[in-house]
Amino acid sequence: MKKDKNTSRQKISHWMAATALSLFILSPAHAQHETQTINDSWKFLKGECTSAADSAFNDSQWADIHLPHTWNTDAYTEKDYYRGTGWYRRRITLPKDWEGKQVFLKLDAASKAATLFINGKNIGEHAGGYTACTFNITPFLSFRSPNVLAIRVDNARMDIPPISGDFTFFGGIYRDMWLTAVPDQHFNLTNHGSDGIFISTPQVSEEKATLSIRGEIKNDAREKANLELIHSIYQPDGTLLQTLKKSIQLKPGETYAFQNAASPILYPRLWTPETPALYRIETTLRDRKTKVVLDQSNHHTGFRWFHFDADKGFFLNGKPYKLRGICRHQDQKPIGVALTDEMHRRDMKLMKEMGANFIRVSHYPQDDALLEMCDKLGMLAWEEIPIIDIVPETPGYGDNCERNLREMIRQHYNHPSIIAWGYMNEILLVTQRKYKTEAELKPAIERASSLAKRLEKVLKEEDSTRVSTMAFHGSNSYNETGISNITDIVGWNLYQGWYGGDVTGFEKYLAQQHRDYPTHPMIVSEYGAGSDRRLHSLTPRAFDFSIEYQQKYLEHYLPVLENTPYVCGGTHWNFIDFCSALRDESMPRINNKGLVYADRTPKDVYYYYQAAWRKDIPVLHIASRDWTHRSGVQQGDTPVLLPVKVYSNLPEVELFIDGKSIGKQQTKNYTATFEVPFSNKEPLLLAQGNYQGTMVQDGLRVNFRPVPARLNATNLKNLELAINVGSRCFFTSDESQLTWLPDQPYTPGSWGYIGGEEQDTKTEIHNTADGPLFQTLRNGIEGYRFDVPKGVYEIELLFTDIFRQNSSAAYLLGRDGAQENHESAFGISVNGSPVEESLSPCKESGYFHALRKKYIVNNEADSLEIRFQAISGKCFLNGIKLRNIY
Repeated sequence: MKKDKNTSRQKISHWMAATALSLFILSPAHAQHETQTINDSWKFLKGECTSAADSAFNDSQWADIHLPHTWNTDAYTEKDYYRGTGWYRRRITLPKDWEGKQVFLKLDAASKAATLFINGKNIGEHAGGYTACTFNITPFLSFRSPNVLAIRVDNARMDIPPISGDFTFFGGIYRDMWLTAVPDQHFNLTNHGSDGIFISTPQVSEEKATLSIRGEIKNDAREKANLELIHSIYQPDGTLLQTLKKSIQLKPGETYAFQNAASPILYPRLWTPETPALYRIETTLRDRKTKVVLDQSNHHTGFRWFHFDADKGFFLNGKPYKLRGICRHQDQKPIGVALTDEMHRRDMKLMKEMGANFIRVSHYPQDDALLEMCDKLGMLAWEEIPIIDIVPETPGYGDNCERNLREMIRQHYNHPSIIAWGYMNEILLVTQRKYKTEAELKPAIERASSLAKRLEKVLKEEDSTRVSTMAFHGSNSYNETGISNITDIVGWNLYQGWYGGDVTGFEKYLAQQHRDYPTHPMIVSEYGAGSDRRLHSLTPRAFDFSIEYQQKYLEHYLPVLENTPYVCGGTHWNFIDFCSALRDESMPRINNKGLVYADRTPKDVYYYYQAAWRKDIPVLHIASRDWTHRSGVQQGDTPVLLPVKVYSNLPEVELFIDGKSIGKQQTKNYTATFEVPFSNKEPLLLAQGNYQGTMVQDGLRVNFRPVPARLNATNLKNLELAINVGSRCFFTSDESQLTWLPDQPYTPGSWGYIGGEEQDTKTEIHNTADGPLFQTLRNGIEGYRFDVPKGVYEIELLFTDIFRQNSSAAYLLGRDGAQENHESAFGISVNGSPVEESLSPCKESGYFHALRKKYIVNNEADSLEIRFQAISGKCFLNGIKLRNIY
């Protein structure tokens, strides 16, 4: 398994690529265990090419790429992203002193399946897109000429999990690839992608801990071998604690299993997220006579014990401990899942800085660099395989699930951070939607239950020291079918107040589950709400994707998690705004429930969690980095009052605007909200408070653009009055930085709509980058009026016909945005003069396509009134912009 590059790749010797054919110079010259990546100098073809397996195939016209690599950057722009095959080819020239050694090829991950060929011969296949595989390639190699490695990768297979899910199944070789050379006597490197050594801590207390080391040694030579196995155990400070030695004699071709127990370690330093003390175990295999080191492996372990209680929650090292967690997908726009190790490490540092102590590694095993940081930084972990939504009847599917589960556990067994293994997520979600009748549904549920029982048995065989878990969507069907009784603990993915209902339904659901099923230890394995930095609301509501509603939602959920003893903890969905190609909503192809943006810039609400979870540092954050371009309707010269929120763990916060104090507030739920008078174009906000006798400050400059409530010849100059019709949200365009104001009813002397009702869709709008502007509208609108002086004006009208039934994702859980089917056509007039006799937006641009219409009108009255007259269907308007030209 991949650990710290300087200490844990089993005495890694560093090679240098001497030519494009990868001639390696070894240092030191007599190194026994040599490991290095082969990530460079690859050729790639997207598509099928069966002749590519032939070593003589000419790949000169293929693309030059480096690993990690994915072919699915199209998933950020296309719902129907490429799922199929891709081919990778590379030439490898091996060093002469590798001859006589055993050579292994390790593929850290290729999605979903990989078939490998060396010099035209098939060396094996791996089914599973998120776990590693290792092959002994010695019999296939040449030391006289370059070796040709060809790999066929397929991300369309339906017998390999996942087959359904609310995320993109990126294809490609998107993690590292390794070559390793060892002597004929070596540790077993083909044990389900692990390095074949497993460390456990059977008994741990504050007074004493025990340590067990097991594994396998192989003798691939034709003669017997007399060996010595040595385990050196080092304390967290690096000093040698104890050494275990054992003499071994192996027959030719023999595989020897060992299990050694260390002497009890008295008063061990315990591993916790706050004090992640790691002991190092160096396992050495050497020739008993010559003392030459043949193979060596390094691992960390930590001493900790834990248990889950259905009434009192989670306990770590005998003490109550709230799991403050986060879920994490592994992609980053625009590069997909082809992340470097340092990018994975960066994510873990951001989570730790936020104050998290727990991660749900969702929904699949992730890069070894991630779990390395869990161990070192201190982050408890739940890791799972991606069986999601439904269990199909596909032959071989269950076998692949079982194999992936064994691979995950063996590859990551030695990480003390892991406390739970999972294997299903919302397994009845699509099942219940796909099968409508009892006759169809019953066998589908039985398939899911049967597979779960099979995997539970496998999990306990592989590792009885951790707990098993599944995550359920908010349906009592899991209890009614008995599925919830299979695992040790249960996870609930709950979204009350987002996909339906009210936020208070969250605590009511938890209370009901605890009352009805009091023996189930519970984790809230998902909760979250989407947010779009372009959308802001003074009256936020569910599914408006405003930054403010996400904050309101999470500010309700987190105290419930913190203050409910029987809830072991929670993992927020999700750490990042991640790629989900099937989604539309305000940001198509993106699930935007993250606490950080896709580029890992923290959202303001990230600091709410930091304020709640970090007691060791002062947290003071003006929560307006997500709303730096503000606007508001101004009455005369009176400043515009807008809320400014401050997240802080300080007891009291004072806020200033341009040096003038707005006042002091006691923080409640780590929050203080001020009504701030905005008038200057670039006001400076300053928050300050006292932390343990030291003044702490945070400053932010805001861009403010007032829009007059009453329009006249003076204030109309250089004004673009843009209104987000049918919406209660401000919308600021990424492209123009223009802010579109929330809609308002017409009042004499001002401006606003006449008639109609708000309506919206969450379907993607084409032909625009300003999708949310076109996803809301006023249906049945009669008119829009501006009381303005005489002059020449440009009027721009925005339309999108959403009145066609559209398919929806299962994950919207009731908010499917279904519309009636009809075509709308209407006439438009300005001050009584027709500008459109019969406009049909769907005919002109298509359903769910943005349409903009501009008109130049000479206003000779004291108002501009746009009127709509229905011809068929209803009149509607998505946005309107007014600009005075002369």
